[in-house]
Amino acid sequence: MSLVVEVVRSGFVESTHHARILTVDAQGRPVEARGAVHVPASPRSSMKPLQALGMLRSGLRLEGELLALACASHSGEPFHLDGVHKILAGAGLDESALQCPEDYPDDRTVTERSRLHMNCSGKHAAMLATCVLNDWPLTTYLEPAHPLQRAIRDTVEELTGERVAASGVDGCGAPLFFVSMLGVTKAFRSLPLGAADSFERQIFDAMRTFPEWTSGTHRPEAKLMRALPGLMVKAGAEAFDAFAFEDGRAGTIKIEDGSQRARPPATVAALRSLGLDAPELAELGAPPLLGGGRHVGELRVR
Repeated sequence: MSLVVEVVRSGFVESTHHARILTVDAQGRPVEARGAVHVPASPRSSMKPLQALGMLRSGLRLEGELLALACASHSGEPFHLDGVHKILAGAGLDESALQCPEDYPDDRTVTERSRLHMNCSGKHAAMLATCVLNDWPLTTYLEPAHPLQRAIRDTVEELTGERVAASGVDGCGAPLFFVSMLGVTKAFRSLPLGAADSFERQIFDAMRTFPEWTSGTHRPEAKLMRALPGLMVKAGAEAFDAFAFEDGRAGTIKIEDGSQRARPPATVAALRSLGLDAPELAELGAPPLLGGGRHVGELRVR
C-alpha cells in the first residue's frame, strides 16, 4: 500500500496524493517499502549526483560549491549564475556553449530568460568542462552515444546494480535513465559510505556542506539539509526525492501524480521512519494551507 498525502482544508480532505517510498537503515536493510519500489522509475534530476560522479571519473576536477552546483537543480540566484560562469571559464568556454534550454529563475521579478538561469546549467557547464578535458566533441555532448554520456550510463548501472531499463530525454535535453527506486537508494547509500578521498564521498560532502548551491536559498531540500547536517537530499522533477545520511541510511520517494507540493511531507515521513527528525522539519512535514491569508488546513501524511 502506498503512502498517502492528504490536502485538508477546513477539516475536509480536499485532495490526496499517493507515493511510493523506500527507506533502508545504516546496514542497507529495508525499513519501509510502500508501493512498487522495484519497478523502473524516472528519477529525473535526482540522478545528478551520479552524473557528476561519471564526470569526476572522467577527469573533471571540481570541489566545494562548484561541485555542489554541478549536482544542482538551482534556483537561478546570482551566486548560482556566477558559479556556472566560473565552471565554463575554467574550461575556456562561455554561455554560448550551453545546450540546455533558456528559462527563467525562480525569482519571478526577473524577466530575463537565459540558459544560465535554467536549473540544470551547472550540470551542463560541468559536462562541457569534462568534454574539454578529454578532447571530446562539444556540439554533441548530449547525444546518448557521446563518450561522456556512455561514461555516465556506465556509472549509473554500476552504482544502482541494475541495467538501465529504458532511456529518454530529460527536460534539460540530457539523456534520462529509468531504474528502480531500489537501485537509486543503493546508489545514494554508496555516496556517504565511500572512502574519505573517493569521488563518491567528495560529492556527498559538497552537497551537504553547500545545500543552497544544490537547490536554492529558500528550497525545501536546503531546509532539510540545514536541519539535519549529516543529510544529503536531491530532488527531481515529477516529485522524486532521493537522500542519504552520513551513516548509510538512505531512501527514495516518488509522488505518483508528480505533485511537488506532496514531496516535502512524504520525504519528511521517510526521514522519520529512519529516526531522523528535527524541530525545523515540523512545517515541511505538515505545510500549512491558507484561506484568506489565514491558516485553515494543512498537508498531512497517513
